[in-house]
Amino acid sequence: MPPIILSNISHAFTGHQLLADVNFTLPTGSRIALAGANGSGKTTLMRIISGALIPDSGKVVCDKNARISYLPQSGLVHSGSTLYREAEKAFAWADDLIREKERLEQELAALTSESTSGAQLLDLHHDLSEKLTLSGYYRREEAIGRVLSGLGFKKEEYSENTAAFSGGWQMRIALAKVLLENPDTLLLDEPTNYLDLEARNWLEGFLADFRGSVLVVSHDRYFLDVTVDSVAELYSGKLNLYSGNYSEYERARGKKMEEIENRYNRQQEEIARLQGFIRRFRYQATKARQVQSRVKLLERMDRIELPPVVKNVHFTFPEAPRSAKVVLELDGIGKAYGDNNVFQQVSLQLSAGQRLALVGINGAGKSTLMRLMAGVEKPDSGMVRYGKNVSAGYFSQELTDKLDYEESVLETVESWAAIEDIPNLRQLLGAFLFRGDDIYKSVRILSGGEKSRLAILRLLLQPANLLFLDEPTNHLDMASKDILLSALEKYSGALIFVSHDRYFIESLANRVLELNRGRAHYYFGDYRYYLWKKEGEHNEEIPERAGKCAKRTKRVKRAAESDEEKGEAYTRRLKSKQLKSALRKLAREEEEVMAGLEELQQEAAMLEETMSYEEAYRDGDKMREIKQKLEQNQRLQQESLRRWEIIDRELKELL
Repeated sequence: MPPIILSNISHAFTGHQLLADVNFTLPTGSRIALAGANGSGKTTLMRIISGALIPDSGKVVCDKNARISYLPQSGLVHSGSTLYREAEKAFAWADDLIREKERLEQELAALTSESTSGAQLLDLHHDLSEKLTLSGYYRREEAIGRVLSGLGFKKEEYSENTAAFSGGWQMRIALAKVLLENPDTLLLDEPTNYLDLEARNWLEGFLADFRGSVLVVSHDRYFLDVTVDSVAELYSGKLNLYSGNYSEYERARGKKMEEIENRYNRQQEEIARLQGFIRRFRYQATKARQVQSRVKLLERMDRIELPPVVKNVHFTFPEAPRSAKVVLELDGIGKAYGDNNVFQQVSLQLSAGQRLALVGINGAGKSTLMRLMAGVEKPDSGMVRYGKNVSAGYFSQELTDKLDYEESVLETVESWAAIEDIPNLRQLLGAFLFRGDDIYKSVRILSGGEKSRLAILRLLLQPANLLFLDEPTNHLDMASKDILLSALEKYSGALIFVSHDRYFIESLANRVLELNRGRAHYYFGDYRYYLWKKEGEHNEEIPERAGKCAKRTKRVKRAAESDEEKGEAYTRRLKSKQLKSALRKLAREEEEVMAGLEELQQEAAMLEETMSYEEAYRDGDKMREIKQKLEQNQRLQQESLRRWEIIDRELKELL
């Protein structure tokens, strides 16, 4: 299938130029993340590609038979059908093909011995049959079951009316339909917003096997790192393409932004020098020509604009009050709602400075357990005990009732902040997406997401030595997540949190509590240790990635008498001689790959510069030779990046 090509796309909204002469190619089979600040035009561009929006100028070129499926961020509601029937509507595109196939069959049945069109009709019928077969239409029942199950729907829900599903599950239904359409191109705008970790992991696997092109917007760094191979960034109405996953894009963009800032500073110095000359000699007749020359120079100057990003926003929690070493203890607590026994006999101890992630599928009881631990609800059985001098703070998406609806956003945070934090409040508000006149909005008129962000700020500005955070990263962009994550990494108190953002969990958690079928399983290690243990539980043999440490790990496992001892044994395993050797080998290989990649990038820069020379334009053979070298260079870069990703993944698994 030919690529999708955007040619000179421009579009404005309420007087603001979102897109300005955007040229972009979405190659067949590509995996591209669409990045940019909030309001930069990402959704607008996706709607233009999908055909849902006509641009002010420019055109989208694609094959007329190409199928493009678009998932918006929110707003899709389904009703009047069962879940299964709604999912089956994803195959409606095949109706015309089936009708055409049936028409051909009727014509073939009516042929006589004198007919000469039989061979042509048979060819057409064969082509249609093959197209339907390859599309998966005849295996749709299996596909529907696989996708619905992967996205977290239970088989007994297939016959339920779609109107009975909540907003988040409505968007899962929409995502299921988009995936089942099996299009040539998938346009996904925040597909992970309503997915738990299990569904996100499944979606990552689905996209890895998907044969078409993918253009995705997401604020989930881990998801982007494992699903895309390049990033297209919208900035000041233009689109710039970066090779590599999201983390590589951030590194490359950081260097680019540093270069832009240096050029901006040099230009500002030049502007100041020219303006100083003009002011000094404006009224001297002998300098009139020089003054006019400098005025024209300023008028012709292409001004460099700094990107509208939040810079150097650092936040630290107020000092956590000292408390007892054990800040929280659960002793056999249980909770049920009617006949639904959520969990029972949950026991644990949490010490100061520990960071506990609660994990489990949707409906396992994570938020319920957090409410019990925070004292918002009472357990049906067992005891929740706080240590001496423990001061707790609790956040959930629904917790906005403590906000003063009569105050503005700025007044609200000023009333919570310590005096020394007040000078930095506007910058902190900007980091949490309250920018410009937003800070003067009344709390009463804020959206649900805005109120949630304000509630997070309220919690962050008040001293506590035990924090409960239920999905704190929802409604935050990447920059805001990073600021919150950085603050939590420096936080000295104990932390219990629920998150569906894997990067967030991996960066914070040093303990994991899994809720599964009414039972709790405690893991004395970080999230990777939890995954390693889970994989070991599902396999008779130790996971293959443990390599030469397998036999030693089995002996340690038999000798360990408690989960905590197993966690310590796992740590010792990581320090083994065999593992260190493997790490050194991978590190050397990574250095060689990155050095080679740097040489290729330098060569590409030289080739691109050569293409801009006048003599290259005049010599057609020379230009073709340069283009061939550049294409070969780009292929080698892609191979190097793929090898680096494999090495990086192996390093992460070993660590």
